Amino acid sequence: MPEMQLPPALFHAAALVLGLCLGSFYNVCVHRYLTGQSVVSPGSHCPACGHVLSWWENIPVLSYVLLGARCRSCRGDIHWRYPAVELLSGVLSLLFALKFGPTLQWAVYMVFLGIFLVAGFIDLDSFILPDILTWPAAALALTTPLYLPVDWLETALGSLFGAGVFLLLQQAYLRLRGLDALGTGDIKLMLSLGALTGLSRLPLMILLAAVSALLVAVVYMRRPDAQGMRTAVPFGPFLCLGAILTLLWGDTLLNWILFL
Repeated sequence: MPEMQLPPALFHAAALVLGLCLGSFYNVCVHRYLTGQSVVSPGSHCPACGHVLSWWENIPVLSYVLLGARCRSCRGDIHWRYPAVELLSGVLSLLFALKFGPTLQWAVYMVFLGIFLVAGFIDLDSFILPDILTWPAAALALTTPLYLPVDWLETALGSLFGAGVFLLLQQAYLRLRGLDALGTGDIKLMLSLGALTGLSRLPLMILLAAVSALLVAVVYMRRPDAQGMRTAVPFGPFLCLGAILTLLWGDTLLNWILFL
């Protein structure tokens, strides 16, 4: 598909703003899934007191700063997740815009970024990767060779081996230790992540996910309710992070690792 004739600086700025705005919607999806509310209604409001937000209280990231991280009505704390999701969405949108330009490839990856951000932050809070996100992501990822310059075999084998390896790990750990250490949601998620990264870059994606999860596990193990080496850590967000890093800089990272 030919690229749109758009000045790079303008496109990059637009991608950043779009990502920030989408991040605000992703926050709605995360919060309302966790609370069992409809995404459609009611409108944006304070979860604590129900105060309906005005337009200037809905500006991504900036409103959080202007309000001092507190609701204007009840003065309750605004969860850190709100600016984090918005900022992360904006930055990732910009990074993918810098990598792929104003192409169909950028637009397609934006869809997956949204799914993975929502799924990842839900998993962080609840240790659940919703089927309503993982199954559609898998179906979409497996069809990417129809409209992106990726190989069918790479895509299919990446999905198959990604989910298959995680299924084997789950069952092996269950039989050997009697613990369900790897959630079924992670296996379903790997169907899409493996398809997007492809078989050749699948090991890199898993390595990046594992390293980042290990680093964060140290923080989880310092919590008051930690159970030592048995402390549960949601793996979904780190699998998504590993896939995003691989899509952005996979070849560079592979060359760097091989050089070492």
